[in-house]
Amino acid sequence: MTAVLEGTGIVKRFGDFTALHGVDFSIESGRTLGVVGESGSGKSTLGRIVMRLMRPDAGTVRLDGRDLFALSAKELRQARRDFQLVPQDPRNALNPAMTIGDSLAFQLRAQGIARREWASRSADLLATVALAADYVHAFPHELSGGQAQRVAIARAIASKPKLLICDEAVSALDKSVQAQVLNTFADLQAQLGVAMFFITHDLAVVEHIADDILVLNRGHAVESGETAAVLADPTDPYTRELLAARTLMHA
Repeated sequence: MTAVLEGTGIVKRFGDFTALHGVDFSIESGRTLGVVGESGSGKSTLGRIVMRLMRPDAGTVRLDGRDLFALSAKELRQARRDFQLVPQDPRNALNPAMTIGDSLAFQLRAQGIARREWASRSADLLATVALAADYVHAFPHELSGGQAQRVAIARAIASKPKLLICDEAVSALDKSVQAQVLNTFADLQAQLGVAMFFITHDLAVVEHIADDILVLNRGHAVESGETAAVLADPTDPYTRELLAARTLMHA
């Protein structure tokens, strides 16, 4: 199966400091790659490169086999429909002056969806993330953290992307709410077959949701493979440290 997203030999330097040392990864359709590491591991830098917000100093990122950094401005605008970001703090990402319906309509309009379809499509998107259609009338400040994150997910899937990039997407939530939102991601993946690039510092989150894992330590990929196999028998001392410190999580 062709990878939806593939990175090869990714290097990123900031002056004399090397944030990423030749990192490789790939994600197939319908699978989740958990990118895990402590602060300073390079995972957020890798995420910004994957979003094409930052250019690597070496290496390639391919989306559906196409070099992401070789796309023209027009090609990139079209490609951006295929990969969407789910942010860490949805309340800051949602316009406080707009209702949820307005935010979803803004996204649908950007995708060229006819105005007459906005209401029904918005209701469908909310239903997909287990929210009632009445939430179109709510403002962000009226939502709980979990509800706001579900709205952010609904907005991200409006373009029917092939890939979701989730940057610490549950780290700001209480543990019980984390599990609910992670289950929403899993249900969504089963329905849509979307691939997910899931950045987190919490190995328990990776254990809960990721099919595959990439462990970063100071910019080096120290371990990768199927999550269950890696966590059952980690070969790198850093992975063993993360495993020992992981947060107990209840589904």
